[in-house]
Amino acid sequence: MNLKKSLFSCFSLSAIILFTTSTPTLAQDTLRSNKVITNTQMLGMGAVNTLDTYLSPEEYTGTELRYISHSVRENGTKLSRELVHQAQILSVSNRRENNNELGGFYNFQYNWQYALGQWNIGEGELHLKAGGGIDTRLGFLYNMRNSNNPAQAYAQVNIAPNAVAAYRFRLRNLPFQLRYEIQAPLLGLTFSPNYGQSYYEIFTRDNYDHNLVVTSPISAPSLRQLLTFDFTVRHTTFRVGYLGDYQQAKVNQLRQHVWSNLFVIGIVRKFSINKFIP
Repeated sequence: MNLKKSLFSCFSLSAIILFTTSTPTLAQDTLRSNKVITNTQMLGMGAVNTLDTYLSPEEYTGTELRYISHSVRENGTKLSRELVHQAQILSVSNRRENNNELGGFYNFQYNWQYALGQWNIGEGELHLKAGGGIDTRLGFLYNMRNSNNPAQAYAQVNIAPNAVAAYRFRLRNLPFQLRYEIQAPLLGLTFSPNYGQSYYEIFTRDNYDHNLVVTSPISAPSLRQLLTFDFTVRHTTFRVGYLGDYQQAKVNQLRQHVWSNLFVIGIVRKFSINKFIP
């Protein structure tokens, strides 16, 4: 027991000495970098309108729920990176309300943005960015009454330019920001069955029939825009706004669209990355 107590005392004393000696050392050897990450976690809810003539010639309307993770990574230069993850689920019905469709989609965007400049306007500053990147989308739509072709799968990747305008100002010594972002695909590749072709033919019998289609603004005129307002309450920054997401295409004699108009709300967090020198 005396040996155990002695070892425990030595270990405790060593831990105390290590903590007291290392704490100021870490503080002295901490370098603050210019890398800043602004992350916003948002939830969106609103109306959605869908059409897929592979499943039905009718338009369906209903409700959509969406989760959005939006991150901007800055490093002290004019070039920044933007990463966006979106997951959405929707439930829609036809005009007669005698049939329903269920859907789910995942979207990932990776953009590079260049700061064009900043200007003093009124009591605040206007910041403009322009750039672009990769915009991918996966998902499905399930028709609850179809028997032969009950579901449709979606897979696409796009090269999409985008632009951002942010107006930052203070009111009663509190920070506010009004931000608008827009993105539209310029060139893409999408998967689609051909008119009258079943998934059994595609994946079981390996009957390829122009199922990978190159898209452009002519065949897939899509648009995504986000207008938000940031305000701070007791050291917490909130974001509210509007998301308009209009994805559509006409390929292989089939028409499809998912139009979303959502109210979004979330929390904004800003992180700075520090470097520790051993």
